[in-house]
Amino acid sequence: HVQLVESGGGSVQAGGSLRLSCAFSGYTYSGHCMGWFRQAPGKEREGVAVIAGSGSPGYADSVKGRFTISKDNAKNTVYLQGNSLKPEDTGMYYCSADPWVPASGRLAPDEYAHWGQGTKVTVS
Repeated sequence: HVQLVESGGGSVQAGGSLRLSCAFSGYTYSGHCMGWFRQAPGKEREGVAVIAGSGSPGYADSVKGRFTISKDNAKNTVYLQGNSLKPEDTGMYYCSADPWVPASGRLAPDEYAHWGQGTKVTVS
C-alpha cells in the first residue's frame, strides 16, 4: 500500500520561503518518479516540480529559479523548497509518485498513480 504524506504548508508573505516535505512508504522508492503539483481554487491541478528516479529534476516555467525539488533516499522523503514566493503560488500542494513516467509527461498529473492528501500554501 503506497502512502504519501505531505507537510510544511502554511501562510507566508510574498517574497518569503517555505519547504514542503513528502514522506512516502509502501514501495521501493529509488526508481519512482516523484512530483509536486498544486491546485489553486477554481483551477486545474498543475505540475510544479518533478524528480526522476535518476535524480534528474524538472520544473514548470512559472517556478524555475525559485523552487528546488530534492530527495533523501535514506529518509524516504522528497522536498520542495520554494523561495521568492508570489501570491500566485497559493494553492494546495500535492505530492505524487509513479513507478514510471515518460520524460515528456512528468509534469502531467494524469501520469501519476499515487497521491498524497495535500498541504495548503497561502502567499499574501
